[in-house]
Amino acid sequence: MSDMNDQTIPSENRTLLISTGGNLLIGVVGILFAAFSGSQAILLDGLFNLLYFSTGLLTLKVVKLVQQGDDERFPMGYAFFEPLVNGIKGTLVLGISVMAMAGAVQALWTGGRTIAPGAAVAYGLFAATACWSMAIITRRDAQRTGSPLVTADAENWIVNTAISSAVLLAFACILIVKNTAYAFVVPYVDPALVLTVVLISISVPVRMAWQALMELLNRAPSPEIIKEAYDIVRACTGSLPVQNLFVRVIQPGRTRMVLAHVVLPADFRIDALPSLDALREETLHALRSSHEATVLDMEFTADPVWGAPSGSSTGI
Repeated sequence: MSDMNDQTIPSENRTLLISTGGNLLIGVVGILFAAFSGSQAILLDGLFNLLYFSTGLLTLKVVKLVQQGDDERFPMGYAFFEPLVNGIKGTLVLGISVMAMAGAVQALWTGGRTIAPGAAVAYGLFAATACWSMAIITRRDAQRTGSPLVTADAENWIVNTAISSAVLLAFACILIVKNTAYAFVVPYVDPALVLTVVLISISVPVRMAWQALMELLNRAPSPEIIKEAYDIVRACTGSLPVQNLFVRVIQPGRTRMVLAHVVLPADFRIDALPSLDALREETLHALRSSHEATVLDMEFTADPVWGAPSGSSTGI
């Protein structure tokens, strides 16, 4: 079952494809300029982008899987692939960041690095312009589509923009001070820049990986989301003599999964099963008005044991 409307799907795919292409271009250019300039900061930027390109290819595949819904191989659908991809991306970025930080500390300890500032500034101008453009595009489309994959890409581009802008600023400063009394600081600029960028941006991959892990472990979303789902289900079942109501919510990626157990009196009688199906349809429609990518399982029972949490005897 598709989670997104026909207009959102091509917009999401197009944005991810553009983002992936941008990562490849900047990554290749970064590696080449790192070889010319000897800058580890540029090498770090290039590696980040090549990593984003590699995971971007996986992201494009996951989008197609999520959009096609469930099947016999994955009866619960592919929703959990989204946090899996974001978790892999965050972990890899974190690993590169830690290695870059260790290299920067070693360089600072051993006297810094000599680089070619002219090539470094040229790369900084190219990368900063490209990254600012991509950050604006992905941020805009993330707000429009609500896609967690596009949102993750937008966050990566913001970090990328910060790195590229810092590279440009630092290397421009080298050109200014290299023939002054402060020329002794020039060898330390590149490793200091790498260390600064990593320390500033490392919270993004940490947060991304942690959030993905929690979604994969089925941790409940925010209390506000749970209360909203509970209130909607309660309102839709208001015509029934509900004795208790248990609502569970998880949200892997964009897909909000709601499981509702409606406890009714043992002597409750229904006219026909289609009336319950109609109630389910009404409840799902109301939930999707709040969050479009919602899946609902709604069970009716006379015994609260089927709905109550194993560690509690009360509803939400």
